[in-house]
Amino acid sequence: MNRVNLAEKLALFSSHWDPKVIADYNDNDIMVVKFQGEYPFHLHETTDDFFLVLEGEMIMDIEGRDPEVVQAGELYVVPKGVLHRPRAEQECKVLLIEPKGEPNSGNPATAAPKPRI
Repeated sequence: MNRVNLAEKLALFSSHWDPKVIADYNDNDIMVVKFQGEYPFHLHETTDDFFLVLEGEMIMDIEGRDPEVVQAGELYVVPKGVLHRPRAEQECKVLLIEPKGEPNSGNPATAAPKPRI
C-alpha cells in the first residue's frame, strides 16, 4: 500500500503518447501519460478504454460520431471494439486504466512500452 502523487509522477517525463505505470489495481495497470497532437485510430477487441483527464483538454474522435471534448476532471470510456482516436491541441495529462498486457494501440506490434516509474 503506497500513496502515489500524480503531479510528481507526471513531472518525471516530458514525452507524449508514452504511458508510464504508476500503480497496480487488481489485474490492471494504472498509468499516467501526456497527450499532444493526435494518436492513430485504433480499437481494443476485448476491453474498454478508460481515460481520466487530469489537466488540459482531450478530444476523442469516435468513428461515425462528432468529436467529444473531455475537460480536466472528466472521464471517458470507449467500449471495446469501437474505433477511436484521442488527440489534444495543447498538452494534456491523462490517467489511464488498462488490463495488464493490453497494448495501448490495441496491437502488440505498434504498442508503446509501459515502463513503471
